[in-house]
Amino acid sequence: MARFPKNDIISLVGATPRYDLAESFGPHLSLGELLDAAAWEKLQNTPLAYATAEGDARLRRAIADQHGVSPDDVVVTVGGAQALFLAAFILCGAGEEAITTAPVFPHTRTALDTLGAKVRTLHLTFENGYQPDLTNFLALLSPATKLVSLASPQNPSGVAIAPPRLAEMRAAMADRCPDAYLLVDETYREATYGTDRPARTLAQLAPKIITVASLSKCHGSPGLRIGWAITRDAGLREQLVLGKFNTTICCSPIDEALALHVLEQRDRILGERRPRLAEGLRQTADWVSRNNRYVEWVRPDAGAICCVRLKPAAFDDEAVVRFYQIAADAGVRVANGAWFGDEARVFRLGFGLLDAADLQAALRILSTTLHEAAAHDAKEVAGA
Repeated sequence: MARFPKNDIISLVGATPRYDLAESFGPHLSLGELLDAAAWEKLQNTPLAYATAEGDARLRRAIADQHGVSPDDVVVTVGGAQALFLAAFILCGAGEEAITTAPVFPHTRTALDTLGAKVRTLHLTFENGYQPDLTNFLALLSPATKLVSLASPQNPSGVAIAPPRLAEMRAAMADRCPDAYLLVDETYREATYGTDRPARTLAQLAPKIITVASLSKCHGSPGLRIGWAITRDAGLREQLVLGKFNTTICCSPIDEALALHVLEQRDRILGERRPRLAEGLRQTADWVSRNNRYVEWVRPDAGAICCVRLKPAAFDDEAVVRFYQIAADAGVRVANGAWFGDEARVFRLGFGLLDAADLQAALRILSTTLHEAAAHDAKEVAGA
C-alpha cells in the first residue's frame, strides 16, 4: 500500500507560536477587506451547487488575462498543491523518470514519490545561491525523462532561476527528451519588493511547459484554496480536468466567487503588499548583517521568504539542534531546512506575515537565540 511520508512542515497548519517566522506568505486578507456591501449582497446569492470541473469561466478569464493566454489554457484547481499532484499523476507513472530539485516544496516531491516515479534529484546548494548547475542537470537528463519539475522563485529560498540558465535547461530537454514536460511553479512570482517588476511568466512559451500558481502567497488568500495550472497542450488540459473531476470533482463555488473578487482587486492588493515585503526584506538584511558572526543568507528575488544558514564555524550539529529548541521555547518558529530536503543548519525565514514591529521583536529574539546556542557550545569547548 502506498504511504504518504510524514514531514514536520505539517506543523504550519497546527498551533501558531507567538512569532511565526516559518510561514511563507504575507498577511491574510479578510472578507471585510475584500467585500463591500454590494459585493457581499451579490455573494449571498451564490448557489451552493457543484461548480464546473475546469473552473468558473469568469475566473479562468481573469487568470488568463493576467498571463497572456486563453481561458481555454487554464484549469482552476484546489490550491496549487492539487495542480502539482495532478501533473505528476498524469505525466509520470510508476517507474518513469522525473527530475526535481532539493530543496523543494515537499508536496512537489511527495506527489512523485508516492506515485512510484523514479525521481532524480537536482541538488541546489547554498554556496551556489540555489541556482541550478547545468552540468549536474545534464547528468540527470535522459531520453526516459518524462517530467522536469522546478519552481521559480523557489520555495524555500525565494530565488528565481536566472532566465539564461532556464533557457539552457529547456534547450537540453528539447535535445535529449523532446516529449518531456517542464513544470514551473510560479507561485511567488508576483510577490516582489517595492517597485520591483515581476518576472515574466513562462505560461506563453510552449505547449510542453506547464505553469502552476495560486492565490495563497502573493494575494494573502490561502484559505480560499484556489490555484491553477496553465498549459497550451489541449490533451494535457483535458486530462487535468478529468483528473480534478475524479478526485475533488470541482472547487467550492464560494471559493471561486471570492477568488474572482481577489483578482479584480489584484492591483490594489499587490500594491499594498509590495512595500511591506520590501520593509520585511530590509529588516531581514539588517538582521543578517548585525549577526554575521553567526549567520549568512542568500538574498531572495521574490516572495516573503529567504534561506538563512547557521555558520558551521559557530554551530556544530548539537548547536543547530539547540538553536531550534531555544527559538521554540522563546515563542519563535522558523522552518527547518530539512523539511525541504536541505541541511538542518539552513532555515527558511518568513518576513511577510508579521507587521514591522512584531518582525523586529522576533528578530531580536532570534539574535539572542543565536548567541545562546553558539555560546553554550563555546563554553563546553572551553571547559573540556
